Amino acid sequence: MLKILFMGTPDFAKESLEAVYNSGHKILGVATNPDKPKGRGMKMVASPVKEFAIEKNIDVYQPEKVRRNQEFIEKIRNLNPDVICVVAYGKILPKEILDIPRLGCINVHGSLLPEYRGAAPIQWAVLNGDKKTGVTTMYMDAGMDTGDMIFKEEVEIGDDETTGELWDRLSRIGGKLLVKTLENIENGTAPREKQGDNFTMAPMLDKEMAKIDWDNKTAQEIKNLVRGLNPIMGACTFLNDKKIKFWKVDIATDIGYDEENIQIFRNGTVLISDQRDGLFIKTKQGILKVLEIQGENAKKMNIGDFLRGNPIKEFEVFE
Repeated sequence: MLKILFMGTPDFAKESLEAVYNSGHKILGVATNPDKPKGRGMKMVASPVKEFAIEKNIDVYQPEKVRRNQEFIEKIRNLNPDVICVVAYGKILPKEILDIPRLGCINVHGSLLPEYRGAAPIQWAVLNGDKKTGVTTMYMDAGMDTGDMIFKEEVEIGDDETTGELWDRLSRIGGKLLVKTLENIENGTAPREKQGDNFTMAPMLDKEMAKIDWDNKTAQEIKNLVRGLNPIMGACTFLNDKKIKFWKVDIATDIGYDEENIQIFRNGTVLISDQRDGLFIKTKQGILKVLEIQGENAKKMNIGDFLRGNPIKEFEVFE
């Protein structure tokens, strides 16, 4: 049985915490981000990791910062953990903390390292239209996801799978892989593999990238954008100066238009708008079929329901 300090914040991390808890290791405490205001009432909300820890009577620490926080660092030293498990904590650990546990700091990362080092590996795998991804456990060092790898598990990404759906799948895989990693560390059988220099980065997403570029993107690229930003922020476009978000789309194969005839229209032009048949839009290459949409200051809904209350005319152009 290992003595573990767990550090994590979102539901992705909560799955790993629960898996470690159920595996029988001793969890000395949990470090997570401070509560944040959320919703219209700006009520303070605890992280999923904190909620689980409270439910299981595990001590919770919520430092605003970990760098140059000697009080928190001393607290960790006094806990004397064998291992620190870090899963989507949201803070970079200083060397002072990395050096405390005798068996090291272990991270669960949502990619097949060295691909997609950084803050948003799952999102970028979907945004880029990748066919596979996975989870990697690794020993942490002072770099950004640069430590020696321990175990990997690879999965295929579905053609229609969203970031949210893949996130949920990988979070469960990550929990199981962390338990396997801890067992091997405890037994002295954990492998160790250098990452090398051939890597890619997965920086944080920004709101600007949510805008659909009708002039330069293909139907497949727009579909990947919609999938990749679901449920984070949604891909957005404008029609008659009103902001519209797309939450689910597909690529149309045959809508009865001759390929040459379509080329006379601007990219972003509505080719078909019908409550029964749906909404079809021309792109740089291919036709986009909208399945789930959200109007300005409205709820998301399927396209048929949306068009019944918000008619869109054929040959209007999305900007």
